[in-house]
Amino acid sequence: MSRKSAWAVVAGVLVIIVVTTLVDILLHVTGVFPPMGQPIDDALALLATSYRIVIGVGGAWLTARLAPNKAMKHAMVLGAVGCAVALVGVVVTWNLGLGPRWYPISLVILALPQSWAGGRLFRLSSGTHERA
Repeated sequence: MSRKSAWAVVAGVLVIIVVTTLVDILLHVTGVFPPMGQPIDDALALLATSYRIVIGVGGAWLTARLAPNKAMKHAMVLGAVGCAVALVGVVVTWNLGLGPRWYPISLVILALPQSWAGGRLFRLSSGTHERA
């Protein structure tokens, strides 16, 4: 993997982490989410899932945009990284009672589809019709 390829994936990961963290903090500060460490209910987990999907698609779009070639492949590598990180999240938080158990599982399941969607959006917006 070239430096440009690695940078494209790292940039997507960093944007997703930073933006998601900022939205989380904002929702805690404004009282939408309970204080840090307190459990969330199904409705709040659905809200968190929703904005994480949008942010994930945006991060994959950025990765595809920065990729030196094979934009969709880069977006899917980002999705694989996201899937792995989310799986670690499932294991680490499983018995902490922070919210419904479906929530971290959904992040694992959605990582690849949202990355595909971000890569596809880039391809559609750029007129690129490359394979993989």
